[in-house]
Amino acid sequence: MPLKTELHCHNSFSNFHLGNDEPPYDSDVSIQDQLERSLSVGLDAIFITNHNTLDGYRQLLEYKNNHEKFKNIDIFPAEEVTTDTGAHVIAYGIHDSIQPGIPLDEVIDEVRKQNGILCAPHPFSLLDALRNDAKKCDMVEVFNSNNVDVLSNERAKQFALDNNMIQVSGSDSHVVSTLGRCVNVIDSENNLDDVLSAMKHGKITISQTGYALPIETLDHLRYKINSSQEYLIEYIAKHYPNAKWLLNLLLQIYASNQNSKMWAFSYKTAVYLMKRISHKINFQNQDPSFMKDRNLATMFKMAL
Repeated sequence: MPLKTELHCHNSFSNFHLGNDEPPYDSDVSIQDQLERSLSVGLDAIFITNHNTLDGYRQLLEYKNNHEKFKNIDIFPAEEVTTDTGAHVIAYGIHDSIQPGIPLDEVIDEVRKQNGILCAPHPFSLLDALRNDAKKCDMVEVFNSNNVDVLSNERAKQFALDNNMIQVSGSDSHVVSTLGRCVNVIDSENNLDDVLSAMKHGKITISQTGYALPIETLDHLRYKINSSQEYLIEYIAKHYPNAKWLLNLLLQIYASNQNSKMWAFSYKTAVYLMKRISHKINFQNQDPSFMKDRNLATMFKMAL
């Protein structure tokens, strides 16, 4: 029977697993809220794809098994692994966590040993992207809800068509309201082996897509900022020494009034600039490596 499935979502067990150069807090979604949301939007199955850990999967499964109303929702294991280049890849169906920071080919070998399958999430986003290495995976995420620049998704779609790859969508949910924003229908029995086999053989179709709303993105940023103040001060000093005064000032202004309309305007401005950068990288073959240099002046120049 067809299974309505969420392929890309995070919960609070993703916290403290992103890596040294990322804020420690990733998501405040509780396992209870995750299951309640899954039930309310009519999902049959969800893969928990926390960063660099399988934590959150077993806890969610245990909670589900202890609450009768969630009995028809299947919970499957997955991990969003950070490679040595900083790019992300999702390993579905694995039973042992894969160490982050290793080359993509080693991640692939480990997934194959565990009879899992691989997906390239947000493969043409401005950061964390496999880009052309996405062809090494079994599937490619052609729509990611957080790719609000839109062009990253368009490039991923064209890449999948050019390389005859299996296409999926991902909510990449970090707040509860975006869980189920993107839904894939898998033609499979509702058990992990059949689901993985169906995915690998292309018996999966995208049935629903939708972008994260500005308010949802701002809510996620608010959580990360409020939970990671000390980290952010150290991060700014390390990576943005030339703009330290400006960024610290913005943090102080933000702390004084987190509900100011200025932040909504800032978000719209950032999306506009991201679209310009994305167009240059994804459709004019601009080398994306400058994004990793964390030079705000260079980024702004590329956006003009």
